[in-house]
Amino acid sequence: MRQVELKLKQASAVLGVPQKDLQNFVQAGVLKPRRRLGLYYFDTNLLLQAKVAIYLKGALGASTRYLSKFGEAVAGLPGFETRTPDVVSLKASAWQTDPPVEIRIPLGALAEELRQRLPLAAAALDLPRGRKRRGWKRDFLAAVREAAGDLDGLSEKQVANTIRAYRRERGKSGLTVVAEAAKASA
Repeated sequence: MRQVELKLKQASAVLGVPQKDLQNFVQAGVLKPRRRLGLYYFDTNLLLQAKVAIYLKGALGASTRYLSKFGEAVAGLPGFETRTPDVVSLKASAWQTDPPVEIRIPLGALAEELRQRLPLAAAALDLPRGRKRRGWKRDFLAAVREAAGDLDGLSEKQVANTIRAYRRERGKSGLTVVAEAAKASA
């Protein structure tokens, strides 16, 4: 994956989360982006770390305290920058005497999804502060028309059904229980 540096708005478009959720992760200390001139900048590694945090929050409903611990642990893995581990396994327990809970994160699949969504950063350009520049409405409408070109031949009903199906799938919890045989010690 090529190295990029995105602002918060662009990073939220690539990650597919609202800007406010990403900003909350930053303010809670889950993510620590570089800050320059009052703006947060997300590099490729931080985007992947954010993707892992979003994955864990969506799958487990984990609190920000745990997300920051898990995020630091995953980012500290050798090979995290190169995305060499395809699946990362986190083990955590409340007490040292308790058996740990194992959480498996498909890092390779998350990195691939992130790589595919990187072009969305170009669509989320920031407007300068203050007055709108001349021709902004014309440019905005042209961008919307270009994006609508992908929907040619689809009826409003098909679009609405697709949106409903996506929301239905997104709302489902991915909690599954898998029993594994314990290794016999000899």
